[in-house]
Amino acid sequence: MPSAVVHRSENPLPAVTMRPPLRRTRMFALAEARWAGAALALFLIALPLQLTGAPAWAWGPLYGLAYIVGGWEPAWAGVCALKQKTLDVDLLMIVAALGAAAIGQVMDGALLIVIFATSGALEALATARTKDSVLGLLDLAPESATRLLDDGGEERVATGDLLVGDCVLVRPGERVGADGRVLDGASEVDQATITGEPLPVAKQAGDEVFAGTLNGTGSLRVRVERSAGEFVIARIVAMVAEASRTKAPTQLFIEKVEQRYSVGIVVATLAVFGIPLAFGEESADALLRAMTFMIVASPCAVVLATTPPLLSAIANAGRHGVLVKSAVVMERLGQVDTVALDKTGTLTEGTPHVALVAALEDSGLDEDGLLALAAAAEHPSEHPLARAVIDAAHERRLSIPSVGQFESTPGVGVHATVGGLQISVGAPARLLSGAPTTAHPVALAVAREVEDGGRTAVVVLRDGVPIGVLGISDRLRPDAAAAVASLTALTGAAPILLTGDNPRAAARLAEEAGITDVRAGLLPEEKVAVVREREAAGGRVLIVGDGVNDAPALAAAHTGIAMGRAGSDLALETADAVIVRDELATIPAVIALSRAAHTLVVQNLVIAGVFISGLVLWDLVGHLPLPLGVLGHEGSTVIVGLNGLRLLRDSAWRRAVSST
Repeated sequence: MPSAVVHRSENPLPAVTMRPPLRRTRMFALAEARWAGAALALFLIALPLQLTGAPAWAWGPLYGLAYIVGGWEPAWAGVCALKQKTLDVDLLMIVAALGAAAIGQVMDGALLIVIFATSGALEALATARTKDSVLGLLDLAPESATRLLDDGGEERVATGDLLVGDCVLVRPGERVGADGRVLDGASEVDQATITGEPLPVAKQAGDEVFAGTLNGTGSLRVRVERSAGEFVIARIVAMVAEASRTKAPTQLFIEKVEQRYSVGIVVATLAVFGIPLAFGEESADALLRAMTFMIVASPCAVVLATTPPLLSAIANAGRHGVLVKSAVVMERLGQVDTVALDKTGTLTEGTPHVALVAALEDSGLDEDGLLALAAAAEHPSEHPLARAVIDAAHERRLSIPSVGQFESTPGVGVHATVGGLQISVGAPARLLSGAPTTAHPVALAVAREVEDGGRTAVVVLRDGVPIGVLGISDRLRPDAAAAVASLTALTGAAPILLTGDNPRAAARLAEEAGITDVRAGLLPEEKVAVVREREAAGGRVLIVGDGVNDAPALAAAHTGIAMGRAGSDLALETADAVIVRDELATIPAVIALSRAAHTLVVQNLVIAGVFISGLVLWDLVGHLPLPLGVLGHEGSTVIVGLNGLRLLRDSAWRRAVSST
């Protein structure tokens, strides 16, 4: 018999769901990046000229331009800060750079300027990219919707013009245009962007749907229950923006004392110059002593005490698949004491698979026979559950019979002719609602047992008689349990599971992973509430997630990590770090690496403090020659820099892994 495939829906769901257009600010669209790039180019031209012995007139003006191009913005910011009666380390660095130039260390000062300008450009780019992703999230909601008129007609209107009480038609494959409730129709809706559920959810009259979610193969008539500004997707945008604004300012350890340190150096330098001058010392000698004091007391070694260990840790983590976005983030990772994990796509692989095949005793089939029939019936279907059944049959190397007539009923299941038999595969509540047979109670009992175990039950019928049940679920990542155990050991508390999925599925996965604290059925704002509750109690929460629905919590948390492979654009931009290869084991490793970096920072601060205090005391009590002061200052800078670079070695990562 020739194969005939018949769908009740007019437009089948596309095999690939397209992402909304990505808004992305280009680096050199930012003024900060253009100034930093120009300063770097000038420095790179001047440096080889100086090193090859070219005359000063060839490279001196280039360094001068680098000072101006790269330093005017932080200098202006410092002047503005002075107007607010504050003094920041940026201005102090500019003064130190000018001081270095004044005593002939022109290249050192230019390098300091370039480093500061580049850092500012990267920070501006990160801010712009996060804003792009927040705005791009709005593209998930369609621009227009089909509104049904009282006379039975239709009109296409902008979703922003929809009013509460309007009725809209959502065709197969379309995105839902508004938050509302289904009046008529049946379909499966992929609402992973809102709840994180890995499988499409069956929707029928009375069920709630959300704007921006993707309709399956059925048509739905939906009554609008919220205005555009109140859509869940719009509230996610607002929460991300609010969390980004209200999140406490992040600072490196040394920056926490920059105000007092900066003011102290300025006051001390003026005193070192003014007091001897008041007692009759020659102005040239007083100025030389003050300049020497400013150089040896400048925070270059202190800044390098902090930066190289953290940057080395960032580079090492990057080689092993963890992109940490800044030195601040690397420092904060080591401070976390509570870890909250998303389920779908984070603890799990995010794709359904057949976890259980149960053939009923009277069916005359074994597991392989039941699975082969189910796979044959599902073969023409585009539903994610159908793909899971077919993949399971392929994994067992089963021969899948050819299919005759095929019919798909949204929210119910599929019906197909296989070898002259009528095979039906679908939801137990729908397929077993007809005339009962003696096998119906047995099939319903097995299906309930499967669902009680946190799996989705799918019943298989042959000529209307149940012959078996399949259990479909998301699959735990192979390294999930080990990662959970390591995180528990590092933080002293077991991670929390935060998910929008149903409680039974969440409980089953949590048990497999070794998590006891489970918060299921959460909307994005409820995840944020859990984070804020923990942090209000003094905790420092690390959120690990991958979806749009995780983005508000990622922004609100002390630190956020996104899974890179399937992570949404918003999650990747909002998070502080990204796990590129989705290896959960790298999370405890990068936390341990952050703590190792903190240990080196403390060591370096001790070394820098000893050098600075020794040189300052020498300059104040005795007479420190300027060249010796510069040598001591630069020597301490080199020592702390080299000490910090120890974390670049692969052995540092191996130690971090072994310590978890």
